[in-house]
Amino acid sequence: MSRRPLGQLEAEVLAAVSAGGSIATAELLSRIPGDPAYTTINTILFRLHDKGLVTRERDGRQYRYRLAVDEARLVADRMHDHLRYASDSSSVLSQFVEVLTSEEVAELRQILEHRGKPT
Repeated sequence: MSRRPLGQLEAEVLAAVSAGGSIATAELLSRIPGDPAYTTINTILFRLHDKGLVTRERDGRQYRYRLAVDEARLVADRMHDHLRYASDSSSVLSQFVEVLTSEEVAELRQILEHRGKPT
């Protein structure tokens, strides 16, 4: 099994939590690729809770987790942080656009066309 880059597992867990509403660690296991250990997912959930990204409530002997932030804003902020620290942001943007699907390109074009226009 290949190791994920730092932060990728957190992102995968956040995405799974956002898709699941209220969800327990055991339920998340089937939604995370790569067959991670229960304790690994639990540790990630505890860290996400400490960061204020998920809330939790007791359900018997386990916790059930919910997303505590807007997922779109969170991902956009992470993308912006990565771009901000790049020495050549134009190159990064170019590489990013190269891997977009045609549907994603169309969505991006639509967003850019409407940027700054009054609604």
